Amino acid sequence: MIKANGYFNEEFSNKRVCVDLSCWMVQLQNVNKSHCPLKDKLYLKGLFHRLRALIALNCSLIFVTDGSIPAIKLSTYRRRLNAGNEDVLEAGNPRNVSSVKRNMGSEFSCMIKEAKFLGGALGIPCLDGIEEAEAQCALLNSESLCDGCFTSDSDAFLFGARTVYRDICLGEGGYVVCYEMDDIERELGFGRNSLITLAVLLGSDYTRGVRGFGPESACQIVKSIGDPTVLQRFASEGLSITKKQKNSKKKGQTLTCEYKENNADRARDLNGKKCDLPIENQFLQVINAYLKPKCHSADSDAVHRVLAHYSFSRSQLHQICARFFDWPPEKTDEYILPKIAERNLRRFANLRSSSSKLGVDLPFNEMPVKCPISSIVKTRKSQGRDYFEVSWDDMDGLESSAVPADLVESACPEKILEFQQRRAQKQKPTRKPRSKKVDKAADMKEIDRKLQELLLEIEQESTITSNAVISGRFVPEKIDDITHIVDDQRTHLNTESESENRGSSSSSCHSTASRTLETEIIDLISPPPPRVHARGVSKCQEARCIDVIELSESDNDVSPQHARKVRDLRLFIANVRNDIS
Repeated sequence: MIKANGYFNEEFSNKRVCVDLSCWMVQLQNVNKSHCPLKDKLYLKGLFHRLRALIALNCSLIFVTDGSIPAIKLSTYRRRLNAGNEDVLEAGNPRNVSSVKRNMGSEFSCMIKEAKFLGGALGIPCLDGIEEAEAQCALLNSESLCDGCFTSDSDAFLFGARTVYRDICLGEGGYVVCYEMDDIERELGFGRNSLITLAVLLGSDYTRGVRGFGPESACQIVKSIGDPTVLQRFASEGLSITKKQKNSKKKGQTLTCEYKENNADRARDLNGKKCDLPIENQFLQVINAYLKPKCHSADSDAVHRVLAHYSFSRSQLHQICARFFDWPPEKTDEYILPKIAERNLRRFANLRSSSSKLGVDLPFNEMPVKCPISSIVKTRKSQGRDYFEVSWDDMDGLESSAVPADLVESACPEKILEFQQRRAQKQKPTRKPRSKKVDKAADMKEIDRKLQELLLEIEQESTITSNAVISGRFVPEKIDDITHIVDDQRTHLNTESESENRGSSSSSCHSTASRTLETEIIDLISPPPPRVHARGVSKCQEARCIDVIELSESDNDVSPQHARKVRDLRLFIANVRNDIS
């Protein structure tokens, strides 16, 4: 089945996976073959980016390479090499040859060496197989020493693998093709023994199959016998087991096969070629090749060595990338260091999760391993996923990078809480000083004081000469003075109000000014009180004692022009006060 997108991370996070390195290099070579020559090393760049993506998921990889070619596979290998370019393949009977060493000087072998150098710099160990790499991967998987195998060879299940990853694609919309042995047993009804029997009948790397059998007829025979006993019966009875099925029908067709009981037919092998072995022994060769492949045992020193923990070598990686890709150290660090830091964070998250499952809930600051994150810088979003840009602690060459938000949540939720509190503190509004409100009230009082002084001057000048007031020479001048004062103060107040919060501050200033104006009323309508002229009283002192201003000496002295001027002045002052309030 295909597992894609978000499940890709879940499938490989914190897993250990064996890689059939030859299969990976063939895939990468075929992808880049049509674009540029091998000297550009695009296949190696593709391997580098694939490895860094899996490293970020804390996926521990083990490279496994092919060893010698099994003797039973020589005919298949000869066909793939177009009738044998190696002299040893011309040996007559493959039973006389135990295995054939591969040409380690070929172009493909050099590609494998380059891949091993790159993996070693990234902390990925390599296990050199005795014969088949997929058989070694399957053994590690069946012994639960790894969680799955990366290989494109389907016979990995015949060697005992339980989980096989066939294809992988990185980037946006990336996917992995995964097959589970449990699914095959449940949905198809075939176990490992049944699959080996189908390989014998239909063909595989170790045999070309038996003539006369197709997929339907072979599956029918295997299912009728059953997985537990099918290998034992084929090994002991050979093709005679098919006699009981010869007259059985499936989909209206009669099952037939080329089987005869004479010794002449027994002299031919499963591929139809002459052979001294009886058919039962030929079955046993193929069966044993799958059941007992030549591999490093699970308790061998070679296996224990690759299961150890290896750290990546930054200086060695700089040298390899400079040699193969012509990259400066800064570019190499830009590619790999964020992935190494993310892997360290996943390991810290695993430690906290494992401790919690064991009932040991240690405080964040008392963990035996320090959290690699120093602080969260900001939130980010990429391809629809939430990320945090974080700063790293004790990470030489890397200050900050983006990390999936769910990973930070599982590793250190305390850091997220600190970040949220810090952001809320920055967004908290600050109060304006109250002194500005007092200043505005003082400005309003100053306006009233200047208005009163001007009105007193008008009254005084009107008292001195009524002709001048009646003629209107003084009033317009004083009105102009009042207008300038009001305009200047209004401009000053508007400038201050725009720089503040336009809510409560303006209303408070408005109410303060209104109360000031209401308490100091200048009456221009009521008759003035009688004047008392005392000797020795200065003109300034007399002006301070005036409470009511009268613009004429008596009603008899008021001319129509003078009355009109007074009304205009009253209306103007009333409008000024309304504008200010």
